[in-house]
Amino acid sequence: MHKILIVEDESSIRSLLKVSFKNSEYFIIEAASGEEGLEKARLEEPTVALLDVMLPGIDGFEVCESLRKEYPYIGIIMLTARSQDIDKISGLKLGADDYVIKPFNPMELVLRVEALIRRMDDGKARKDKIIGSGPFKIDIDAHIVYKKEMVIDMTPKEYLLMKIFIENPGKAFTRDELLDLVWGWDFVGDTKIVDVNIRRLRRKIEEDSSEPNFIETVWGVGYRWKKTE
Repeated sequence: MHKILIVEDESSIRSLLKVSFKNSEYFIIEAASGEEGLEKARLEEPTVALLDVMLPGIDGFEVCESLRKEYPYIGIIMLTARSQDIDKISGLKLGADDYVIKPFNPMELVLRVEALIRRMDDGKARKDKIIGSGPFKIDIDAHIVYKKEMVIDMTPKEYLLMKIFIENPGKAFTRDELLDLVWGWDFVGDTKIVDVNIRRLRRKIEEDSSEPNFIETVWGVGYRWKKTE
C-alpha cells in the first residue's frame, strides 16, 4: 500500500483529503507544520508528499527542498493558494513533480497522485532494465552496450555474451555453457566459436585485449566476468 504524507496546517483540508485518499486505499500520514512533515517523512518514508506552501515554521518550499535531497525518488506535489507563475517555478526548481492551486477538487488531486505514482513505477521499471558493471551499462530494451556513456558496436552474439557476463559477475562459465546460452543447445559446431567471439569482444571492451581486465580466462574451465568490489 502506498503511503501519502499530507503536510497542511488547515485541519479541515487534511480531513477532506484523508477521506478522499482512504477511499482510494492509501495509507495516510498527517502533519500540520513543515517540521512535523519532515519528521513524519523520515519516520514513515512515504511514496508521495503533498506540501502546502504556506506552513507555520519552515514553509513548503523548504520542506520540498529537504525531502528531494534526502529522498530523491519521493513524489512531491505542492498545494498553493497562489497562482503566480513564480511560485510554480520555484516549487518545480526545488524538485516538486506537480502543483495544485487551491481551491481544488479533492478527486482531481487523487487522480494526480495516481498518475504520479504510475510515472514513478514506470521509471523504476525502466531503471531495472538497465544493468551495469564498472564503466559498462547495458540497456536491455534497446540492446545497446555503453562504455563510459559511449555506445559499443556489437554483434547479437557479442551482446548476449556481454549481458550474460554482467548479469553473473564472478561466475565461471564453461565453453559448453556459453555455447548453449548464446548459440542454443542445438548448435552444431565447434566450441572454438566461443573463443573466437570472446577475442572479438575483448578487442571492443578492453584497453589491452592481450591483458584483459574484465573478461578473465579461467584455465581449464572457460571464462568469467571480473567481479568488482
